[in-house]
Amino acid sequence: MKGFTFLVVAALAVAIASASALPASKAAKKRVVCYYGSWAVYRPGNGKFDVENIDPNICTHIVYGFVGLSSDGTLTVLDSYNDLEENWGKGAMKRFTGLKSQNPELKAMVSIGGWNEGSEKYSNMAATQQSRQKFIASVVPFLQSQNFDGLDLDWEYPTQRGGKPEDRENFDLLIAELRAEFDKHGYLLAAAVSAGAPVIQQAYNVPNLAKYLDFINIMAYDFHGAFETYTHHHCPLFEHPLDKENNNTVNNVDYAVRFWNSQGAPLEKLNIGMGTYGRGFTLDDASKNGLYAPASNPIPAGPYTREPGILGYNEICDYLQKEQWNVVNDPSLAAPYAVKERNWVGYESEESIGAKAAYARELGVGGAMVWSVETDDFRGDCGEPFALVKTIYRAMNGEIVAPTQPTTTSTTSTTPDPNNPTPTTTTTTTTTSTTTAGPPPEGVCISQGFNRDPNDCMTFYRCDWNGNDWHIETFHCGPGTVFNPAINGCDFPYNVPECS
Repeated sequence: MKGFTFLVVAALAVAIASASALPASKAAKKRVVCYYGSWAVYRPGNGKFDVENIDPNICTHIVYGFVGLSSDGTLTVLDSYNDLEENWGKGAMKRFTGLKSQNPELKAMVSIGGWNEGSEKYSNMAATQQSRQKFIASVVPFLQSQNFDGLDLDWEYPTQRGGKPEDRENFDLLIAELRAEFDKHGYLLAAAVSAGAPVIQQAYNVPNLAKYLDFINIMAYDFHGAFETYTHHHCPLFEHPLDKENNNTVNNVDYAVRFWNSQGAPLEKLNIGMGTYGRGFTLDDASKNGLYAPASNPIPAGPYTREPGILGYNEICDYLQKEQWNVVNDPSLAAPYAVKERNWVGYESEESIGAKAAYARELGVGGAMVWSVETDDFRGDCGEPFALVKTIYRAMNGEIVAPTQPTTTSTTSTTPDPNNPTPTTTTTTTTTSTTTAGPPPEGVCISQGFNRDPNDCMTFYRCDWNGNDWHIETFHCGPGTVFNPAINGCDFPYNVPECS
């Protein structure tokens, strides 16, 4: 392992030295943008991952995946029971944005699109100013209702997969119009984009993306996978010596980042995507198990992700602990792969993902993007919980420091007024955050979300259950108003009969 460390660091030094022509970012803190695949709540056993499993201190931005596009071109929720509070839903989105109460610096965004959404609906939505404005008019109220800080566009991809050639120009218009509207509200605007040079050239006007987006998330993974008939790592940092003879010299992280920069994207706008999962194959012949070994089928599905060809890091590290796999640390890839009989999987280790993060920092890009937090070893079964994401954060920004939760109080003072026989009472209202272990306090946290105090209509609580205890925030309505659960806010008493 020490030899691998030396070789990776040496290769990294060469890459950094050769990057001297690229301008370096001077930003003090690098972005660590973490996507969350909300469907992980339905995974079995130790793979189940809900909002409260997210550590809000190891990412600078968290992104909820996904919302979609309806047939009429407006934003739509894909899993209303899990995502929303209405109709006895679980309210995962508000619980997700509620994580900001634990880290005031955290930004919570939502992503629209994804691979399964395809491209055709988005192509139609972006085709005219009228349809774009209809979409934008649906986005802003949604962000407001769920307390999101912005939108991530994951249209995969303009001009591709059912799209049209004019998508390239229409995507420009869409982000420009979103930018104009978002600036009125202070919302962030980002996009997840391809790492493949042919797609980049066809799909994106890169200088315009850099102009209008706050940051660009390069999906610098899935360069290889079971959609091919030979083995290769899905996110190699550098070109491998065997790539030249196989015409694969562009399928690596280093090439993708440099290409985006060469097309007009400033490095500080770019986040390098890093995967907390591996892609695997079933070898045709167990004795031929290196790179470019014949492999006609995907590796069998794992117990949690349950998708042939893909294994979460939590599944991989569990396999490596309990079974006899041969781990190969190829310095030319700067990432490992593991082999057991006819099973072959390429993945990120703490060491390799740390090398990627160091590469990103030294190159001067704006940060890292992680797909996705729920396939990291979040339980800590193989070591430190969230080992991969934490390694990225530390390599980019140093040690993780959880913010101190402020303790505040509410005070009431009475000021005599000689000209008014009725004293003037002034109430200073603040928010108090506490964490209470055990079952929910009776009469306070009856359900997830906002709860009115049973004895005081002017007092209400925000209750968030993390699986072990409640996080409670206390609020007080202003004089002359009471909490109305119908609007989740303060209202006049005549609108709340039980409090009138």
